[in-house]
Amino acid sequence: MITLIDNALLDALCAEAAANPRRRKNRNFHPADDHPAHRLLNAMQPDSYIPPHRHLDPDKDETFVVLRGLLALVLFDDEGGIARSVKVGAGGAALGVDIPHGTWHTAVALEADTVFLEAKAGPYLPFTAAEKAPWAPAENAPEAAPYLAMVKALVTRL
Repeated sequence: MITLIDNALLDALCAEAAANPRRRKNRNFHPADDHPAHRLLNAMQPDSYIPPHRHLDPDKDETFVVLRGLLALVLFDDEGGIARSVKVGAGGAALGVDIPHGTWHTAVALEADTVFLEAKAGPYLPFTAAEKAPWAPAENAPEAAPYLAMVKALVTRL
């Protein structure tokens, strides 16, 4: 059976993201976390914080294609400085981006109900200590919201 990626699906996913405490919601197309190919929709609200991270496994390059809204892909150097920011989506510099493994990055929704299609190799494994940015707060830390606001302020000026 095929799954249509249509406005009804995006609307429902965005409503779930808005109601979720993390302010984002995934819709996986792969059948299980151990599947070798992960394909998913990721709906985000502008106040959702994805801590900067990297994937060290050489098979874990990621591809994002924005289907709705606008996000900033933010790349960092090893000290946590912003190395590059790209607005991705309609009206941005690109509609999608491919992120090589080993690259410090995060995605920041710049518009409400931003949705992107994400593809990467499975299986799902939690981040190791070396994949978590030591200079960025954890997702639920009190410093997370101010950090997100600072990153967003920097990237919207670029």
